[in-house]
Amino acid sequence: MDGLNWKELEQIPIPEGLEERLEAKIDEWERAEEQTRKPRLMFPKAMRYAAIAACIALVFGVGYYFLSHEESVNIAEQDTYQDPVVAQQEAQKALNLLAYNLNKGMGQLEKAKAISDRTEMTLNKQLNILK
Repeated sequence: MDGLNWKELEQIPIPEGLEERLEAKIDEWERAEEQTRKPRLMFPKAMRYAAIAACIALVFGVGYYFLSHEESVNIAEQDTYQDPVVAQQEAQKALNLLAYNLNKGMGQLEKAKAISDRTEMTLNKQLNILK
């Protein structure tokens, strides 16, 4: 470009209709750009309606859960045994079941501890041999 003479460039004849063709092409590019700039819908209409329906169903479901939960809490707060002797017997059964299961779990824990102790002793012997 440094070697070009501007006066020589200005003397080059411009083809007829070039200006109109360039304007038409520029207009075409601008229309294409405007079409790409239009905001696209994130979801089609059917998806939007499905999303709205799902939200409504969720709200009703949560409301139903909390209403039914309140009723069950009110029912649970009522006395289940009118006779204190029967209530004491049922409580005793529940506590015995709890104690039985707790003792069973403690027995399994003792077995696991014994196995762990044996493993630790074997490991220590092997480490002492390696020293």
